[in-house]
Amino acid sequence: MPELKPILLVEDNPKDLELTLAALEQSQLANEVVVVRDGAEALDFLYRRGAHENRNTSDPAVVLLDLKLPKVDGLEVLEKVKSDPRLKHTPVVMLTSSREESDLVRSYELGVNAFVVKPVGFREFFDAIQDLGVFWAILNEPPPRRNGG
Repeated sequence: MPELKPILLVEDNPKDLELTLAALEQSQLANEVVVVRDGAEALDFLYRRGAHENRNTSDPAVVLLDLKLPKVDGLEVLEKVKSDPRLKHTPVVMLTSSREESDLVRSYELGVNAFVVKPVGFREFFDAIQDLGVFWAILNEPPPRRNGG
């Protein structure tokens, strides 16, 4: 049985964080959800630096990434991940309240796997998160890992 990879949730809004965690929990995914609250910490997790230097989990099954983050914004995190040969195949879903066309276009230019605008309604948001979790953690078939990236 393949190793269960964690879901990396990068979110600084406490309400969105609580709702996202509740939706993922209700999906009954067995994947651990790792929460970080800014882009710098997300990069530390992905590159095993700082507080995450000795983490014993594998790279994430998916990164659920907020666009507007403190320290390092979501677009910068996305750019680093997708330009790194070791991480570029890690699925990244931009999860944002931004409806700016420029954010959408830039995200896809940088290689985002999906761009989801957070629905305003509670039920819609909850359903969207459950669907995302199930798709990326269970249904999506990632490419095989090759030595050296």
